[in-house]
Amino acid sequence: MPRYFTDEHEWIDVDGVTATVGITDYAQGQLGDIVFVELPAIGTNLDKGGDAAVVESVKAASDVYAPISGKVTEANSDLEEDPALVNTDPEEGGWFFKMTVGDASELEGLMDEAGYKAFVDGL
Repeated sequence: MPRYFTDEHEWIDVDGVTATVGITDYAQGQLGDIVFVELPAIGTNLDKGGDAAVVESVKAASDVYAPISGKVTEANSDLEEDPALVNTDPEEGGWFFKMTVGDASELEGLMDEAGYKAFVDGL
């Protein structure tokens, strides 16, 4: 399953026509302790680069953007009970939502893992 990254520190795993989205370990580290996550409603149509979710930490609130266009098919309800999952397991169990892949060509502008690591190293 290929994983892509955005310059806004979201990751996206693509499995056929379904994509899982979350924030990177780097992003959660910058935010600090996560205290609340607002997830998109199932059925919401998202546009690439548009607001998709909100994450609040003890330091700040931050938007999570849709890495590609598509429709939300599932939200991670575990984050409602335990938003700190984003801190402890940001790139697995702390995922935010699943969506359909509306336009696979939008994936072409995203970074692979090596590209993202180089991007973060340059910050």
